[in-house]
Amino acid sequence: GVVVESLDRRQRLVALNARQLLVPASAGKMIAVAAAVDAVGWDHRFTSSLRTSGALRDGVLDGDLWVVGGGDPSVGGRGGTPLAGWVDAVQRLGITRITGRVIGDDDALDEPRPGAMWAWDDLAYPTGALYGALNLAENRTAVTIAPGTEPGGPTVLSFPDGRVAPTEIRNLSTTTAAGTRALVWPEQRPGDPRLTLDGTLPADAAPLRMGIAVMNPTLGFARAFREALQRGGVAVIGDAVDADDLPATDRTTLRLLETLPSPPLSALARPLLKESINLYGEAFLRLATGEDGSRTNDAALGALRARLLSWGLEPDALGLVDGSGLSRRDVASPEGLVAVLTHMYDPTLTSAWMTGLPLAGRDGTLRGRMRDTAAESNVRAKTGTMSNIRSLAGYVRTRDGEMLAFAAVVNNFEGTGAQAVAALDAMAVRLAEFSRARR
Repeated sequence: GVVVESLDRRQRLVALNARQLLVPASAGKMIAVAAAVDAVGWDHRFTSSLRTSGALRDGVLDGDLWVVGGGDPSVGGRGGTPLAGWVDAVQRLGITRITGRVIGDDDALDEPRPGAMWAWDDLAYPTGALYGALNLAENRTAVTIAPGTEPGGPTVLSFPDGRVAPTEIRNLSTTTAAGTRALVWPEQRPGDPRLTLDGTLPADAAPLRMGIAVMNPTLGFARAFREALQRGGVAVIGDAVDADDLPATDRTTLRLLETLPSPPLSALARPLLKESINLYGEAFLRLATGEDGSRTNDAALGALRARLLSWGLEPDALGLVDGSGLSRRDVASPEGLVAVLTHMYDPTLTSAWMTGLPLAGRDGTLRGRMRDTAAESNVRAKTGTMSNIRSLAGYVRTRDGEMLAFAAVVNNFEGTGAQAVAALDAMAVRLAEFSRARR
């Protein structure tokens, strides 16, 4: 499906299956961003907090330190605040010792869970990391897998800088004889809260570094924060705990110690759109209900749909079940995508929306595409990539200086993904070369 419209003349130039519902993949992130900004504005910040029921005297917090998440996707991630900033907040309070535990509280949002129809074999990888109220480093980490001492035995796992494992791992990978094939992969097996590593690594192989998702983001955050506090000189006597694993607690009695805001949406939209971060897309979706609305996934999806209808989109133009585009149940028509682009268009090209979209041949997911063509440094568009799905939707200025909005989505194509991308790029280049004077 393809739609091209002139934003200057309000004229449709191309329509091929314009109303056909297709899986947009990550081009769907644009919709989550647009709805969030419409609901709360570019200056909105996610807000988390540090709380306690204990007393603070002479630098000693006599009790537990509660970390109450507000859905900030960016702590320790791209465009976000480093975890060290949270340690600084504790130190500014004068705390040098915590007699209790570090407790992660994620009750502000739904429990972290996969979106509808996410592929189960994505979940162990960083692209399938679950989103929740507490998130650290985009809920991903890296594990190094080294051969064991003898064939038949287990491999040896380690984490960056010798730190504690941020997620529970069941290691089924084994060491094999020198010269054999290396093949190791992570899995999130149904019904198992742990991540499983399986496969084989030859005895003579170099250590293998692999990116994986953190299975319990809340516990992973609490563990990493406790460890960072210790490294920063704050002694913590108790363990790191997920509040869901504790007996019911009256959290209204917790006293606020510090509020920890995220950068504004205008700053977070840039890595979201440029690098297509799935976790950020899920976070933006939850804002569609507005400042005081429910942050549940279902409420957010309902609010997103209501906002799209208020912009004049046809009721059957879009049907999303997540904010990242990771689900194959997400559908959008090219006409619907162009309607979102039209709604968000800024002719000055200076808004966070316009500057956040990848620029052909320059940055983000388009940094290596359309170089040395009329589209380079001209086309700004969101990409989408899944198995047998490719999409490209954004803006391009023609040879005459006319601004166009376009959306092109291909599903179930024959041939390779590279051939599909080349076809989409050729369309964008043709639009950049288009001149009405030459017709």
